[in-house]
Amino acid sequence: MTPATDWVLRWFHIMAGIMWIGLLYFFNFVNVAAVKEATAAGEAAPISKYVVPRALFFFRWGAVVTWIFGAALLGGYPAPNGMNGFAAAFGLQGTMAPIGFGAWLGTIMLLNVWALIWPNQKKILGFVPATDEQKAKARRIAFLASRTNTMLSIPMIFFMATGPTSMSQFIYH
Repeated sequence: MTPATDWVLRWFHIMAGIMWIGLLYFFNFVNVAAVKEATAAGEAAPISKYVVPRALFFFRWGAVVTWIFGAALLGGYPAPNGMNGFAAAFGLQGTMAPIGFGAWLGTIMLLNVWALIWPNQKKILGFVPATDEQKAKARRIAFLASRTNTMLSIPMIFFMATGPTSMSQFIYH
C-alpha cells in the first residue's frame, strides 16, 4: 500500500467511524432520555419523524463505510507468515492480533446495527407494520443491542489504536 492510499483509506475510515460512534453515543446518552421526556410532554413526534430517521441513516451507513475502509486498510498490510493483513487480523495472528480484536468487535457491532437495531427501529418508527406488543419488544431489543454496541465500542477503539499501523508500528515492529 502506498502512503497516499493508506492516508486516504485511513481518513475515510476515521471520519466514518466518528460519524458511526458519535451517533451511537448520541442515541445512548442524549436521544433515549430526550425522547422519554418529549413523549411525557406530548412533543416526541417531531423527533421521531425528522431527527431519528435521518440520524439512523447516517448511523447505519457510517457503520458500513467504517467497516469497508477498515477492511481495505487491513488488507493492505503485510502480516506474519506472508498472510494478508485482513486474514491475519481476523485470525488474531502475531502483531495483527490487537487490531484483530478491534476488527472483530467492530464486525459484531456492524452486525448488531443491521441485524438487530435497524430492523427493530423500523418497527418502532412505523416504517414497517407492527402491533403495540411487537413495538414494545422491538424497543427492548434495539435498546439492548445499542447499549451492547456502546460497551463494545470502548475496547474496540482501544484495540484499533494499538494495532500495527501508523505510530504503533514502532512498538510492534
